[in-house]
Amino acid sequence: MHFMGRTWRPPYEAHSVIIQATSGCTYHKCRFCNLYKDECFRMSPMEEFEEDLEEIKRYQPYARRIFWTGANPFSMSYENLKLRALTVRDYLIKCQTMAMFASIRDIRDKEVWQLKKLRAMGINGLSIGTESGDDETLALAGKGYTAADILAQCRKLDEAGIEYYFVYMTGLAGKGGGHRNAVKSAKLFSQLNPYFISVDSLTLFPGTELYRMALEGTFTPAGEKERLRELQTFMQNLQIRTHLFANSASNFYPVTAYLPKEREAVVSELQYIIDTVSEEEMAAYRRELKRLG
Repeated sequence: MHFMGRTWRPPYEAHSVIIQATSGCTYHKCRFCNLYKDECFRMSPMEEFEEDLEEIKRYQPYARRIFWTGANPFSMSYENLKLRALTVRDYLIKCQTMAMFASIRDIRDKEVWQLKKLRAMGINGLSIGTESGDDETLALAGKGYTAADILAQCRKLDEAGIEYYFVYMTGLAGKGGGHRNAVKSAKLFSQLNPYFISVDSLTLFPGTELYRMALEGTFTPAGEKERLRELQTFMQNLQIRTHLFANSASNFYPVTAYLPKEREAVVSELQYIIDTVSEEEMAAYRRELKRLG
């Protein structure tokens, strides 16, 4: 298999077959991220892609779901995505869906009719690192798009019938900004149809812009209890049926919930942690985090 650079897949794709479609990231401007810092973006040549499919076919000929790696393979053109999706179907006749990371920026250049075609070819599972739905927080994070962009582009996915998953990040708005970020993000997300929402909590790593800003005093990280209250507020303001997974290593206290059914129970569970665990113990946990996966 032709893997190079950082190979990263979400926890919920653990049972998917992995193939490299791209490596690196097309953007490199998110202020909290250093995952692909030293990698140039590269599309896997079709020759390599087909060789990997041939290998997968030998070992897992009945694979039903394929996850394409790279920070954002959906940045490829419609024609390139189409070619690769059809090629996957040539090799893996039982394959039902193909999933990958995508950015809101990657959807802009694709028309709804093209998205519908890609959905028909099996591309159905976009993991989108929205991080927030609040313009002030999106600008601070350097995401390169606005809340209005999220709304417009994901409505295209809804129209095309493509399943997508959001990432929300507590603490990203900095100290004092969590409530605003949670309310505005929940209001935006409630106008869309994410199949589920994965929640991370901002962890500052050396080499990132926000880490540098924190050292300089131009960014003040949110406290741990503020982050838990932010998560409570986010859940309380979401007005859609969705699964929420706040159980990655970046979360001090992992929780999952099916909303709205389990909302109050999980909000109460988080309140118990806020009331019984000290800020110092929570902060010590984050200081010990060396990586998120």
